Amino acid sequence: MRRRLIQSTLAVVLVVIAVFGVSLVIVETRTISNSAQERVESEAVQLTSIVDSRIIGDERITVEVLEDQVGDDRYARIQIPGQRTIEIGAKPVGDVIRHEAKGEKDEVVTVEESRSAVSREVGRTLLIIAAVALLAVVAAVLLAVRQANRLASPLTDLAETAERLGSGDPRPRHKRYGVPELDRVADVLDASAERIGRMLTAERRLAADASHQLRTPLTALSMRLEEITLTDDPATVKEEAHIALAQVERLTDVVERLLTNSRDPRNGSAVAFELDEVIKQQLEEWRPAYRSAGRAIVSSGKRHLQAVGTPGAVAQVLAALIENSLMHGGGTVALRTRVTGNQAVIEVTDEGPGVPADLGARIFERAISGRNSTGIGLAVARDLAEADGGRLEMLQAQPPVFGLFLSRTPVRTPSSDDRPVR
Repeated sequence: MRRRLIQSTLAVVLVVIAVFGVSLVIVETRTISNSAQERVESEAVQLTSIVDSRIIGDERITVEVLEDQVGDDRYARIQIPGQRTIEIGAKPVGDVIRHEAKGEKDEVVTVEESRSAVSREVGRTLLIIAAVALLAVVAAVLLAVRQANRLASPLTDLAETAERLGSGDPRPRHKRYGVPELDRVADVLDASAERIGRMLTAERRLAADASHQLRTPLTALSMRLEEITLTDDPATVKEEAHIALAQVERLTDVVERLLTNSRDPRNGSAVAFELDEVIKQQLEEWRPAYRSAGRAIVSSGKRHLQAVGTPGAVAQVLAALIENSLMHGGGTVALRTRVTGNQAVIEVTDEGPGVPADLGARIFERAISGRNSTGIGLAVARDLAEADGGRLEMLQAQPPVFGLFLSRTPVRTPSSDDRPVR
C-alpha cells in the first residue's frame, strides 16, 4: 500500500508537470521569440529616427555616431541615397531575425539578429523550468512518502489490533491517528474489543457459577443414589428416588436460572410460593451432609408465609448459605422465618466464629473468602436474590446471621361479596 500511494502521488505530479511544463515551454519560447523580434524592430525604428534627424540637420552620419545605438549581438545596415552604405556589427549567418525600416529621406535601415541567441535564451529558460520540475518531483516524493507512512502505519496498527482480537486478546488500545476515517475504524475495533471482553468475562463467570452451584447438589444426588443401591426396602428406594428426581429437577432449574442471569439479570420469573416448602426441601437435602459432619440443621419462625420470587432461585440462595455454614461455621444451623413490613425474611445462622472483621461487607464480592474456598457462592446468591427483586444481607458478623429479604404476596382487601376464609 505504501508503494502504491507513492506511485499514485508521483504519477499525478508528473502528469501535472507534463501538462503545465509543456504549456510553459511553448509560451516562453514564443515570448522570447516575440521579444527578440520586438527588440530588432525597435532598434531599426530608433536608428531610422536618428538618421532622419541628422539628414535634416545636415550633420554627418558615421559609424561612430550610430554604433552606440546597436546592441552587441545585432547587425545594422544603413543605406542613404547618394552616400556610402554604413554597416555596424558583424553580419550574422544562418537563420536570422530581420526588420527593415524606411525613413523620410528614402534611407533604408536594416537590423538583423541571429536566431542562435534566441535559442540560447530559450535553452536557459528550459533548464530553469526543468530544475523547478525536478524540485517539484523531489518534494512530491517526500510528501508522498510522509503521507503514505501516515496512512499505512495506522492501517498496520489496526490490522494488528484485529488480529489480536481474533487470537482472544480483547484489550482495547485507545490509540487514535488524527485521520477521521481511521479513528472511526479504531473506535469500532475498541468497542468490539470491549464487547468481546464483556462476553468472555460473562462466559467465564457463567462457567465458574455453574461449577460452584452444581457441585454440592450433584454430591447430594450421588449420596441419594448410593443409599438406593445399599437398601433392599422398596419403600426406602421409592422415597429416595422421589427425592433424587426432585433434586434433578432443581439442578435443571439451576442451569436455566444461571443461563437466564448470564443473558439478562433482570429477566426474572417471579411467582407466589410457600416458603415452608422451599425450606423443607433444603432441610431434607442437607440433613445427610450435616449428619455426616456430626451437626444439625433446624428451622423455626413464622409458618405459612408466602413470598414473591423464583422458588428455584430462592432454594439456590438458601443452599449457598447452608453450604457456607457447613464449610465455615460450626454447631447447629438454624433457618428462621419472620416478617418485617411487607417483606418476608429468612435468616440463616450458626454457632461458628462468624465472619472475620477484615472481610465485613466484602463477603459478597467475588473471589473474597475467609478460607481457601472459591469465594463465588455468596456472590452468586446475592445476584440470584437481586434478580427476583429481593436482597441478601449480612445482618450480623459474630455469630453470623444472613438474611434473605423477599417481597410478600400482595393482600387483596376483601369485598362485601367475599366469604371469610377460615
